[in-house]
Amino acid sequence: MSDMRESLNGIREDFDKAMEMVKDSASAEQLRVSFLGKKGKLTSVLREMGGLSAEERPVIGKAANEVRTHMENKLADIAMKVKEEEKSHKLKREVIDVTIPSDIPGAGSRHPLNMAINEILDIFLGLGYSIAEGPEVELDKYNFELLRIPEGHPARDTQDTFYFNDKVLLRTQTSGMQIRIMEKQKPPLKVICPGKVYRSDALDATHSPVFHQIEGLVVDKGVTMGDLVGSLRLFAKKLFGEKTEIRLRPHHFPFTEPSVEVDLTCWSCGGRGCRVCKNEGWIEVLGAGMVHPEVLSNCGIDPEVYSGFAFGIGVERTAMGRYGIDDIRLLYENDVRFLEQFK
Repeated sequence: MSDMRESLNGIREDFDKAMEMVKDSASAEQLRVSFLGKKGKLTSVLREMGGLSAEERPVIGKAANEVRTHMENKLADIAMKVKEEEKSHKLKREVIDVTIPSDIPGAGSRHPLNMAINEILDIFLGLGYSIAEGPEVELDKYNFELLRIPEGHPARDTQDTFYFNDKVLLRTQTSGMQIRIMEKQKPPLKVICPGKVYRSDALDATHSPVFHQIEGLVVDKGVTMGDLVGSLRLFAKKLFGEKTEIRLRPHHFPFTEPSVEVDLTCWSCGGRGCRVCKNEGWIEVLGAGMVHPEVLSNCGIDPEVYSGFAFGIGVERTAMGRYGIDDIRLLYENDVRFLEQFK
């Protein structure tokens, strides 16, 4: 029993000496584990109590508890002390000089393409159209076949695109949304469909292999070409000003009949003729026409009862005219100096 008393006294003395070396929380925790942990010095001594007699155990147990209490109180005191010291050092180390000018992050803005899309959508929403979006990876039947462009049709050559396989491709036009909408909904329909389209065009000042279109579709009883002309004239005046006029030129689209190319008064010269419009006074902006009766039939709509018109607006060309941009590539280069002009 006397040996165990000496061991306990020795542990207490060693602990007090080790306490003098504690400088931070880590060393305090290391000291606790060394003396009070499962494999600590005090724990090792207590395991030997099994060899003591019934009279000796209470005596040594009391002495061991006194040593444990002494160490726990000392550890609690030192833990509080080093915590306060560490907090004080941290505050001094991380002090912030609030008088130093900060770096002000630059404020972003909408991209001119998104601005143009939103302006166009707002106009047609005001006319009672709803917005629909479709997949950019499209089935051949929606992109071509049900739009009266069968395999081998020459129109496919002018829209040569990117195929995943014989039946799946990146869409070349948003016109496929006409079919998707008319399959799921029955007239009356007034829908506008924005989205990206893809063609294998070479990139230059006026062409890009990736660009944006906005498709419009109206189907109801008694819809006429006059309704189409009135809608497009209102669109042109709302977007480019009250003096803007439209001009229709006969054209061919497989999915509309009759079909037209629609020109707008040159936004640069007002129709007098300039470099932008190649001295013609007009700029081609969109294609349109009356929905072909066969397209209506393909979607389960009776062309003897219903008629409709459709149009496709090129967003890039519209944005270039709207904001005075002379090269389409500027819209894709993400040059901050260019984009900052549209804040």
